[in-house]
Amino acid sequence: MICGRSLLVANAGDWRAVLSRCGAAVEMSKDHRPCCTKERMRIESLVGYIDDGYLNGQLGVTRALELKLMTLTKDDEFLIIGSDGIWDVFTSQNAVAFARRRPQEDNDVKLCCKEIIEEAIKRGASDNLTLVMVSFHLEPPPHVVVERSRVRRSISAEGLQNLKFFLEG
Repeated sequence: MICGRSLLVANAGDWRAVLSRCGAAVEMSKDHRPCCTKERMRIESLVGYIDDGYLNGQLGVTRALELKLMTLTKDDEFLIIGSDGIWDVFTSQNAVAFARRRPQEDNDVKLCCKEIIEEAIKRGASDNLTLVMVSFHLEPPPHVVVERSRVRRSISAEGLQNLKFFLEG
């Protein structure tokens, strides 16, 4: 909900809201999935259990609503709200960077949403794919040149999954 310069985000569990502030991703919600180590530990401390990735063997999310309030600034460009299928294949920063390139080309946020979903499918997304993008300006975000380091780094898919698991815990 946007009221004046206030942005209120209510997280419904397996959706995520990400704000682009000068091209940097600001997570407006936290994922509440049973596979997250912190969530699993919290559930188990409350005498619940995780069975086959589901809370008490039935639910795919571990909490109901969580609220976050933020005052928007002139640096805030857009908000991406996406279902879990999007975030299975995009990091928050990756989605912001992808979305920032699209308005540069045609300034059409509807087309940008479509292209993010198409890219998610190309990346092998297998869950539901729903996306909403709210732009806070009529003009596309300014082009940002990111200086790349001279050292090339790479990580295997397995290493990336292990790192993701470790960081979520």
